[in-house]
Amino acid sequence: MTNHHDLPAIIAPSLLSCDLANIDRDAAQMLKMGADWLHMDIMDGHFVPNLSFGPPVIASLRKAQKEAFLDCHLMVSEPMKWVGPLAKAGASSLTFHVESDMPEGGLKSLIAATKEKGMKVGLTVKPKTPVEQIFEYADDIDLVLIMTVEPGFSGQKFMADMMPKVELLRQKYPKLDIQVDGGLSPSTVDEATKAGANVIVAASAIFGSEDRAGVIKTLRQSVEKHGNGK
Repeated sequence: MTNHHDLPAIIAPSLLSCDLANIDRDAAQMLKMGADWLHMDIMDGHFVPNLSFGPPVIASLRKAQKEAFLDCHLMVSEPMKWVGPLAKAGASSLTFHVESDMPEGGLKSLIAATKEKGMKVGLTVKPKTPVEQIFEYADDIDLVLIMTVEPGFSGQKFMADMMPKVELLRQKYPKLDIQVDGGLSPSTVDEATKAGANVIVAASAIFGSEDRAGVIKTLRQSVEKHGNGK
């Protein structure tokens, strides 16, 4: 079954897999090669064991790439603490895990605080968390991210058994951006786009390729073919 939609294809290379000593060079290359967003994995070493980007890196990248859409996925224990610093740094969008520790007022207050700072907001669930936990907030957010690996490390194998979550979301919310992240490549992307995903995060598949532009093009064509029938 194909889950059609009229949303644009959005390709978001994950800079966690770039040459971190040359992050601006690789970011500029991705945008030149047709990427729509730059996906930034914010890890605090608590919610996930790995430690990655924080506000200083986002601020430096924003200074270098003034027009780029910086799509930040927060794998952090206390997300409210990060809203102000990331807004100040220049983040475009923040995606929160429903499994994180919530502030007083819960997810609704976290969503409101993010919007008040002028950023877009997304929600995400780990593979073992039911996607239904997002439903009550869907009308207040811009994006849902379905993790197709366990969050925290790049290079894991794509979990095709997460696609029913994507299908359910697409059928219930036809106008919502649905992002997939984890193990996406030219060989796995069709499963995600047939399920209804329109925002594709790819890391190793792009940065490990001899033809990075070709991979970005292939990912985009999959969304267009299976999502909106172009």
